[in-house]
Amino acid sequence: MFKIFDYVSGLFKFKDLLQQLVIRDIKLKYRRSFLGYLWSVLNPLGTMIVVALIFSQIFRFEVQNYPAYLICGQVIFNFILESTNAAIVSITGNASLLKKTYVPKYIFTISKVSSSMVNMIFSMIALVLVVMITGVKFTPYSLLSILVILQVYVYALGLGLFLAQVSVFFRDIQYIFGVLTTLWMYCTPIFYPITILPNNIGRIITMFNPLVSYVTQFRELLVYGRLPSMDLIISGILWSIFVLIIGLISFKKNQDEFILYI
Repeated sequence: MFKIFDYVSGLFKFKDLLQQLVIRDIKLKYRRSFLGYLWSVLNPLGTMIVVALIFSQIFRFEVQNYPAYLICGQVIFNFILESTNAAIVSITGNASLLKKTYVPKYIFTISKVSSSMVNMIFSMIALVLVVMITGVKFTPYSLLSILVILQVYVYALGLGLFLAQVSVFFRDIQYIFGVLTTLWMYCTPIFYPITILPNNIGRIITMFNPLVSYVTQFRELLVYGRLPSMDLIISGILWSIFVLIIGLISFKKNQDEFILYI
C-alpha cells in the first residue's frame, strides 16, 4: 500500500539538501548573466508587451484590461512549462550522484519544481507592476491568489514526478512533451478569451484542461477583484490532488528500477 508519509518523512530528513539544490538551480539559471535575476521580471514584461500589441491591435480581442489579463495567464503557464521541462530531466540529469550515494530520488524532481516556483515569485513583480500601471485595484480577494499558486504548484509537482519517471525509461518523452506543450498553450485561454470559441469546444477545453481553472481563478482574484465560482475552485483542487497522487504512485512504483536505466 502506498504511504505518502514515507515521502514526507524523507523530505524532512533531506530538507537541507533540497534547499541547496533549489539554490543551485536558481544560481545556474542566471550564471554569467549581466542582468541576473532581473530577467525574471523583464522576460514576462517583454513578452506581455509584444503579445498585447499583436493581439489587442491586430486581432482586437475585446477584453477588459488586456495587459493584466494576459500577464496573469502568462505567469501561470510559464511556471508550468518551466517546472515540467526541468522535472523531466531531474532524474537522468543527476545520474552520477544517484549512483554514488543514497538520496531519495524524488528530491531532485521536487527541487526543480520548487526552483521554478521561486522564479515564478520573481516574475510576480512584473505582474504587480502591470496591475498597478493599468489601474487595477487590489482587493482583499487578491490575497487569495496565494491559494491558486498553491494549487498550481501541487499540480506541477504531480505532473513533474510522473514525467520524471517516464523519462528514465523513455527519453523521447522530453521531445514529445515539447510538442504537446505548444498545443497545450493554444488550448489555454492565455492570449484570448475562451468565449470566442464555439460552445462545444470551449466546454471540452474547460473540462479536460486544468490550466483553464487555474488561469481563470487567478484572473478573477487579481484582475477583476472577485471570488471565482465554486466550480472553478473545486475543479482546480481536484485536478491538483489527482495529478499529485498519480505522480507519487507512478514514481514510487518505478523508482527502484531507475538505477538500471540511468
